[in-house]
Amino acid sequence: MIYDVFGMCNPLYDIQVEVSDAIIADLGLNKGGMHLVEEAQQRDILAKTYTHIVNSEPGGSGANTMIGVSMLGGNAAYMGRVGRDEHGKLYSEGLYTRKVRPCTAAEEGTTGICLVMITPDAQRTMCTFLGIARDLHPNDLDVETLKASKYLYVTGYLWDTDSQKETVLKALHTAKAAGVKVAFSLSDPFCVARNKTDFLQLVGEHVDLLIGNSEEAQMLTDTTTPHDAIHALANYCNIAAVTMDSRGSLLREGDVLYEIPSYPVTPIDTTGAGDFYASGILYGLTHGLSLERTGHLAAYIAAQVVAKLGPRLEELDTREVARIIGKD
Repeated sequence: MIYDVFGMCNPLYDIQVEVSDAIIADLGLNKGGMHLVEEAQQRDILAKTYTHIVNSEPGGSGANTMIGVSMLGGNAAYMGRVGRDEHGKLYSEGLYTRKVRPCTAAEEGTTGICLVMITPDAQRTMCTFLGIARDLHPNDLDVETLKASKYLYVTGYLWDTDSQKETVLKALHTAKAAGVKVAFSLSDPFCVARNKTDFLQLVGEHVDLLIGNSEEAQMLTDTTTPHDAIHALANYCNIAAVTMDSRGSLLREGDVLYEIPSYPVTPIDTTGAGDFYASGILYGLTHGLSLERTGHLAAYIAAQVVAKLGPRLEELDTREVARIIGKD
């Protein structure tokens, strides 16, 4: 295999702003949630928060995860649809810079934008205009690159339009035929609430590894604790990972359960923590690490994101990574 992971998600140009709880309330948004908005609404919200911008760069959940895999030393590819505009060009260039192979399909239209509003408690509220990402088509799928990968990684954010769903299903069937394992991220409670029945079917029929936070996993399985949720997921997939914020995470393979403590840091911004947690899991599983070491690696890299502003890292402490994975 040439690539460790082939990622699929919505390419979004990220803009981060620091705001008060009052601004979130005035905008009528659910704090900590992900809101899909139209272009006009996004422009209106951005206009009201423009003076609070602290960072902007190409991003999106799946891209963050592939960048994390690359930073750890893995080989990653990423696909999605961008516009033939300035942000689309910057997006592809940004992936190259991060040593991720871009498999982005550029078409006429507007590249998606994700506005991330960060409150003083480090919680993030997202307003996402998907733009042309919603038009992802089965013909956009880079089949040969997918077949040359160990894992296909798909996020729940892609289960939106009919053409996106068709593309995901084509990727899942292609992966199965080629012997490529499938990882699926629940992504957000918003996604689970909208697509619970479909997600259960997808996980049961196609998924080898499921990743989600406690709220998402509990919602999907109709349970009230993360422990109950991860045990319930044994009916659907072989490996599951459930994150619990500062309480750490749970990893289960078959009947074996690992409880992984969180890596201690001072929280600044939780944006991207789940994405990088997934990168740690994917790297570990594609590089022969035990599931327990994999969990500790995922906890470490997620914590490094929480300890800084923005959804991704610029560098990693390679000595600490080596210690965690047992190569120091």
